Amino acid sequence: MARRRRARGPLVPGARPGLDRLKLQVAGDIGLVPAQAASPMAYEAALQRRKWNVAAELGLTGRIQAAGWGEMPARDCGAIGGRMGGRLGGEMVRRMIALAQGRLKGTP
Repeated sequence: MARRRRARGPLVPGARPGLDRLKLQVAGDIGLVPAQAASPMAYEAALQRRKWNVAAELGLTGRIQAAGWGEMPARDCGAIGGRMGGRLGGEMVRRMIALAQGRLKGTP
């Protein structure tokens, strides 16, 4: 079976700022980051804190501190990312679908 190439960014040129705004809004709405994290830098800092909290929940902080993120197995990093991004990505997709359906119906 042929391997699929992973996309390196949005398919639509110039879509990154809009996707970043949506990600920030959704992350605040679902409580992934504090609602007051209104800037991308505050959002990134909140995500870093969340990443370390999830790593602590999984009992990985000692290994990360000893070896560094670059030496962590993909399975462990995926466990952290899955706990962080699953809800965020799912909610972003739901909102983009609702937006597209609204535009097809002729409502903004």
